[in-house]
Amino acid sequence: MISNAALGMTMLALIVVVIMLGFPTAFTLMGLGMMFGYIAFYDPALPFWDNRVFDLMVQRAFGAMTNDTLISIPLFVLMGYVMERGALVDKMFHSVQLAFRSVPGSLAVTTLIICTFWGIASGLVGAVVVLMGVIAMRPMLNAGYDVRLASGVITAGGTLGILIPPSVMIIVYAAVAGQSVVKLYAAAMFPGFFLALLYLVYVVGWVMINPKIAPKLPPDQMKVNLPAWLVHLSTNYSRRMLPALLTAVASPSRALAYQGNRPITRGLLLASLGRALVPLALAAVTLGLVWWYVVIHSQQGDAPVQAATAQVQKQEAAGAQPAASSSDAGGVQEPPSDSGGVQEPPSSGGVQEPPGAGGVQEPPGAARDAGRVAAPPGTDEPLKQMGDPDDYQSRMTEPVPKTFYWGFGIACLITLAALAWYYARFDAEQFEILGMLVSSVMPLGILTFVVLAVILFGLTTATESAAVGAAGAFLMAWQAKTLNFQRIKEAVFLTAKTTAMVCWLFVGSALFSAVFAILGGQHVVEQWVLGMNLSPLQFLLISQAIIFLLGWPLEWTEIIVIFVPIFLPLLQHFQIDPILWGVLVFVNLQAAFLSPPVAMSAFYLKGVSPPHVTINQIFSGMMPYMFIVIVCMVFMYLWPGMTLWLPKYLYG
Repeated sequence: MISNAALGMTMLALIVVVIMLGFPTAFTLMGLGMMFGYIAFYDPALPFWDNRVFDLMVQRAFGAMTNDTLISIPLFVLMGYVMERGALVDKMFHSVQLAFRSVPGSLAVTTLIICTFWGIASGLVGAVVVLMGVIAMRPMLNAGYDVRLASGVITAGGTLGILIPPSVMIIVYAAVAGQSVVKLYAAAMFPGFFLALLYLVYVVGWVMINPKIAPKLPPDQMKVNLPAWLVHLSTNYSRRMLPALLTAVASPSRALAYQGNRPITRGLLLASLGRALVPLALAAVTLGLVWWYVVIHSQQGDAPVQAATAQVQKQEAAGAQPAASSSDAGGVQEPPSDSGGVQEPPSSGGVQEPPGAGGVQEPPGAARDAGRVAAPPGTDEPLKQMGDPDDYQSRMTEPVPKTFYWGFGIACLITLAALAWYYARFDAEQFEILGMLVSSVMPLGILTFVVLAVILFGLTTATESAAVGAAGAFLMAWQAKTLNFQRIKEAVFLTAKTTAMVCWLFVGSALFSAVFAILGGQHVVEQWVLGMNLSPLQFLLISQAIIFLLGWPLEWTEIIVIFVPIFLPLLQHFQIDPILWGVLVFVNLQAAFLSPPVAMSAFYLKGVSPPHVTINQIFSGMMPYMFIVIVCMVFMYLWPGMTLWLPKYLYG
């Protein structure tokens, strides 16, 4: 008779085979879980309908439905589909392309930037790849760009949406691993932008080495059409638009005398001056927020502690006894040692039995393993609920390091130099390009910043932030007048379809992992790994290599919900931070969209590309970016602060 452990390993191997045959992942997980669970709980003395696997199915489905972390998924997905259906990218692509027209391979650089920026806002790989394939593929091919370069930047850039927050993949991992969504968002921020930077460096470097792959655009495609009133201002005041607008506002007589299709008014001059000062305002607001948060906000908790310390020092200097330290004395006390930092909420939102359920009794010895892979509670709570606000303030009492002041001063000098260089070249064409950027890029940039900021600073939960993002997406599409009832219906339908897929996937994975643990499969894997006497680095390399290889035949959803829970219990033994390991997995899974034969981004792009573009050419264009992903992971290991510094600074 086959042992339970052998059944568990057979179950794990069979899931890969069945998924590769094309069966739906969620229902495959549930089917195998029910089949092997029936065998595990089989009792010939009982009728088949009394098998406890049916109780387990109900419990796991109930646990997935009560996981609060998953609530934000439909709202973030709706946000992405509304913006994708609202056709808000066309103007953005044209304005960014004009802004980077002097950069080598400007169309490819613009495509990568828009893919990154749009991926952050939508988080939908398929939607971004298809949309950028429609908008950017033909212009690049018509300009003489190499097919590999054109296809590579679209497919690689389109996958960044699942890495840079807000990302559905991060939410799914948080639900599986029992980690805080806000901490994972903060941890994935810098690695995501760093990977985008590596992509950008590779594209520009390749074009500089071999300019034939990306010929310069003809002058007519780089020229900006200027309105007549703007030409009048530039001619009569100054070629540099900032001095021209300042002079025109102070002395508007020559400007107001203009007779043309659009008369120049004081309101137009003031609005134009405000638009010209947008880069300066953005720089000032960014530096001001950094200064406020680090120097002012983070030091607000110092005042009571410093006052108490000064009082004690005065008493000691006067020969008096320090104030009593008991709680009845009313003095300032240190917070309890177990209350510092951000804490996970109580486990009441995790997988629980429905009311009245009798529970499933597991076979002897399986309780430990089953508990280790059970779906953990959701952690979708705002910062103020994760820890007591007083403890949060008392924790933030470390003085600002002197290196910050030096770094902030250098950043200010660099910003001033960049602004001086920009405004020295700020002619009428640059002003018109800035206006296009403000109208097309700035609304999406503000929405994305707000959605991320309210999460990272603990002002809202991820779910509330997703609701803000979805509402903002509707407002943007309404303001652009590109959203009608039909497109809204399509966005809602696609959102419901995607959400249903994720929820069924969680139900199936919860049942599958529970049966796998009950059969002893998790214990076998742990004993096998521990018996190899691996060092933490060796385990890290092996686990990431396995996930990298699994990314070739499988998608990220299967890897996160099936195979990641197998590695999670081993992280504590090897003393590996689950947040660092998780972000490494996020970066690693970028390769899942770029690795044949199941490179979904390649098939998305092929569906909207010209007929002469072959799937092999798209695969060839994607391959270098797989190696860039590996380089990024090496940097993350050598410099873990790139991943862990921000969550540690924000949440302790």
